[in-house]
Amino acid sequence: MIQPLSDAEARSLLREGRLGRLGCVVDGGPYVVPVGYVFEGNNIYVHSLPGRKITALRANPRACLQVDVIENHCHWRSAIAFGRYEEITNEDERNWAVRRLLSRFPQLTPVESVPVHDGQSSVIVFCIRVETVTGAGEK
Repeated sequence: MIQPLSDAEARSLLREGRLGRLGCVVDGGPYVVPVGYVFEGNNIYVHSLPGRKITALRANPRACLQVDVIENHCHWRSAIAFGRYEEITNEDERNWAVRRLLSRFPQLTPVESVPVHDGQSSVIVFCIRVETVTGAGEK
């Protein structure tokens, strides 16, 4: 039977996850892409090159991130965090976020990780400032 997750359970699932599905709006419709992320406090940190999702999030900062753990069709949990996109431009916060992302994803290739450190790259570090979290699961 499907049961709601408590706020604490949903946040725990988000903290433990590494890959989520970022949802935003492109041309009036939904757009969902997989992203690696770090969830700390009430913020989901991500880095990206410019592209469709960044253009969409700049135009409409409402976003969500969905994460799930699926053992099989009868045993799963899913959580969604809803919030607002914000680019990280403060140097200290940006450096902190990049360090956290690289420590969580040490396998990032030089193309992904080196530009983040050069201070002049087109890599965008952003967060979703989480406002609401929901979740459900089946045991």
